Amino acid sequence: MNTARYPALSLAERDRRWALARSLMREEGLDCLILFGSKGREQLDRYLTNDRSGGIVIFPLEGELVHLAWAVFDLASHLESSLRGEASWVSDMRVGASGPGIVGVLREKGCENAAIGVIGTQAGGPGEFEGWAPYATWKYVLDALPKARFREVTVPFLKRIWPKSAEELALVRRAAEIGEEASQEMLRLCKPGASEAEVYAGVMNILYRNGASGSTSPYISPLILHSGPDNPSWGAPMWLFRPQPPRILKEGDLVLAEIFPRYGGLEVQIQMCVAIPPVHPVNRELAGVARRAYEAGLQMLRPGNTFGEVVKAMGAPLAEAGAWQLTPLIHSLNPLFWIGLTGVGISALPGIDRYKGVAPEVPALRDADMTLKEGMVFAFEPNACQGKHRVNIGGTVIVTAQGAEELNRLPTFMCERG
Repeated sequence: MNTARYPALSLAERDRRWALARSLMREEGLDCLILFGSKGREQLDRYLTNDRSGGIVIFPLEGELVHLAWAVFDLASHLESSLRGEASWVSDMRVGASGPGIVGVLREKGCENAAIGVIGTQAGGPGEFEGWAPYATWKYVLDALPKARFREVTVPFLKRIWPKSAEELALVRRAAEIGEEASQEMLRLCKPGASEAEVYAGVMNILYRNGASGSTSPYISPLILHSGPDNPSWGAPMWLFRPQPPRILKEGDLVLAEIFPRYGGLEVQIQMCVAIPPVHPVNRELAGVARRAYEAGLQMLRPGNTFGEVVKAMGAPLAEAGAWQLTPLIHSLNPLFWIGLTGVGISALPGIDRYKGVAPEVPALRDADMTLKEGMVFAFEPNACQGKHRVNIGGTVIVTAQGAEELNRLPTFMCERG
């Protein structure tokens, strides 16, 4: 087998991750951690187990972790993997991703009166503004262990795991390679007469054939795809929600996709934009604006600069051009938690005033003064809008000692179909 195509994680990486978690616990004075994987976007149980996700991890300061699965077939899969000689970081997997399951393990570990860190009851990430731990599960734990001292440590934990190791960056680079191949396939498939579903299937086929998956987010689809000469939409195509036919591509369309190759639990994001001639002059102009924003971000993405400085630099070309933006120009990856501004100038979108809840002012940027470090991974996704026209380009970038390392090329420009 070509190991370069399927890089793996070593026991040394396991020990690094576990030591990182325990250093946080010692700093916070904690005896144990509860990590809710469950429906969390980042599947943080997998970070400590390198195994199936969707469960709950109990991680004591000393001794073995316990991985609580929600069904017995997770155990059957773990057993078969072990019989095949596939290395596992988990020796204690049980059914019991529930309130009683958590309480049972904490009592077994002698943590009824302990200081316990919790990851997942509060967050603030996209789609997880109030955490992702189930209410009934967490209420059961609180009621059953009244003497335990619980402390929410999601954000401190995310800050620690963000700078990636060399082994983790190998997975990120492999995911980006798969994404580049998927982008090539999308460019090939986008032509008049093809349906959005054909393009969607072709992109996902490349990911699956390479042992990757799409987005595991609970609030979007594995791939975002929209088309039209002036379509500002984002999110899953409507035909995945409503019983209606996928749109047929036409001359003059832009086809915009956000591709989420995820390999080994680590994700990259790619903003692919394909223009089918004739290209509307506004779309061509916006492609130039988006590219200037991308280049401005590359210049600023280096250790010592702040997140806020990068966001400001990327927003300058849009402000100069009088363009508005729908989605952030940049956000962190692995974890996806630190996010640039969204909806800047959205009042310029015709018809948006019919909707309630659209913020009249741009909110403050979270952790704008946070200093960039080597190994941090970002999604660059500059999008420039004018009226209903929208162009979105970009790929994944790593912070290195020398500056920005671009992992993608094709998606960083508007690709014109020949």
